[in-house]
Amino acid sequence: MFWSRLRAQPPLLRFMWATLLVAVVAALIERRWVLVFEAVATILMSMMPVFFARRFGIRLPLRFVAGIGLFLYATIFLGEAYDFYDRYWWWDVLMHGGAAMGFGLMGFLFIFMLFEGDRYAAPAWAMAMIAFCFSVTLGALWEIFEYAMDVNFGMNMQKSGLVDTMWDLIVDVIGASFGAAAGFFYLKGRDLGGLTGVIAEFVEINRRFFRRFGRR
Repeated sequence: MFWSRLRAQPPLLRFMWATLLVAVVAALIERRWVLVFEAVATILMSMMPVFFARRFGIRLPLRFVAGIGLFLYATIFLGEAYDFYDRYWWWDVLMHGGAAMGFGLMGFLFIFMLFEGDRYAAPAWAMAMIAFCFSVTLGALWEIFEYAMDVNFGMNMQKSGLVDTMWDLIVDVIGASFGAAAGFFYLKGRDLGGLTGVIAEFVEINRRFFRRFGRR
């Protein structure tokens, strides 16, 4: 059962797991314990959506699972273990923007599930605004976490301090806007593919959570 579920995951995700396992073995041989921890943490965290979804009876689109795995691979393994955050100034921007879009989508889907798929339970702009606020709030909480780590444990997660924090929040707002906009256009019946396509696929394969979908 365990292995069958893993084999059913997207090829991209399985390829990332394979490279991470190779990295774990190499790091064990070289006794690079931090790298071992980061690689193992990436593997376990990227597997969590699969088992979380099964636990609650939710089916996740394969590209959604692949996107989460790719993000974790990029932010934890490449970003932290291989210093991509320091090597490439735009890496942090890319990660924050991607996370904000993802949280915007998740926020919208959560709201839509609460309404059981009723497109007319609230104005489209209101549901999109809630999704936007959900995403930006998570981004702000992350910045508070970074500040707490720097102050209490002498870390340097904020890099350049206020400037880094403000740019992160600006990128979070932009990313959240894209995620919320996808929900808005979906409610308006405009299938633009991409993010709206992910929403449509999620709703289609989880119809039991959207019993009022399509009703007037």
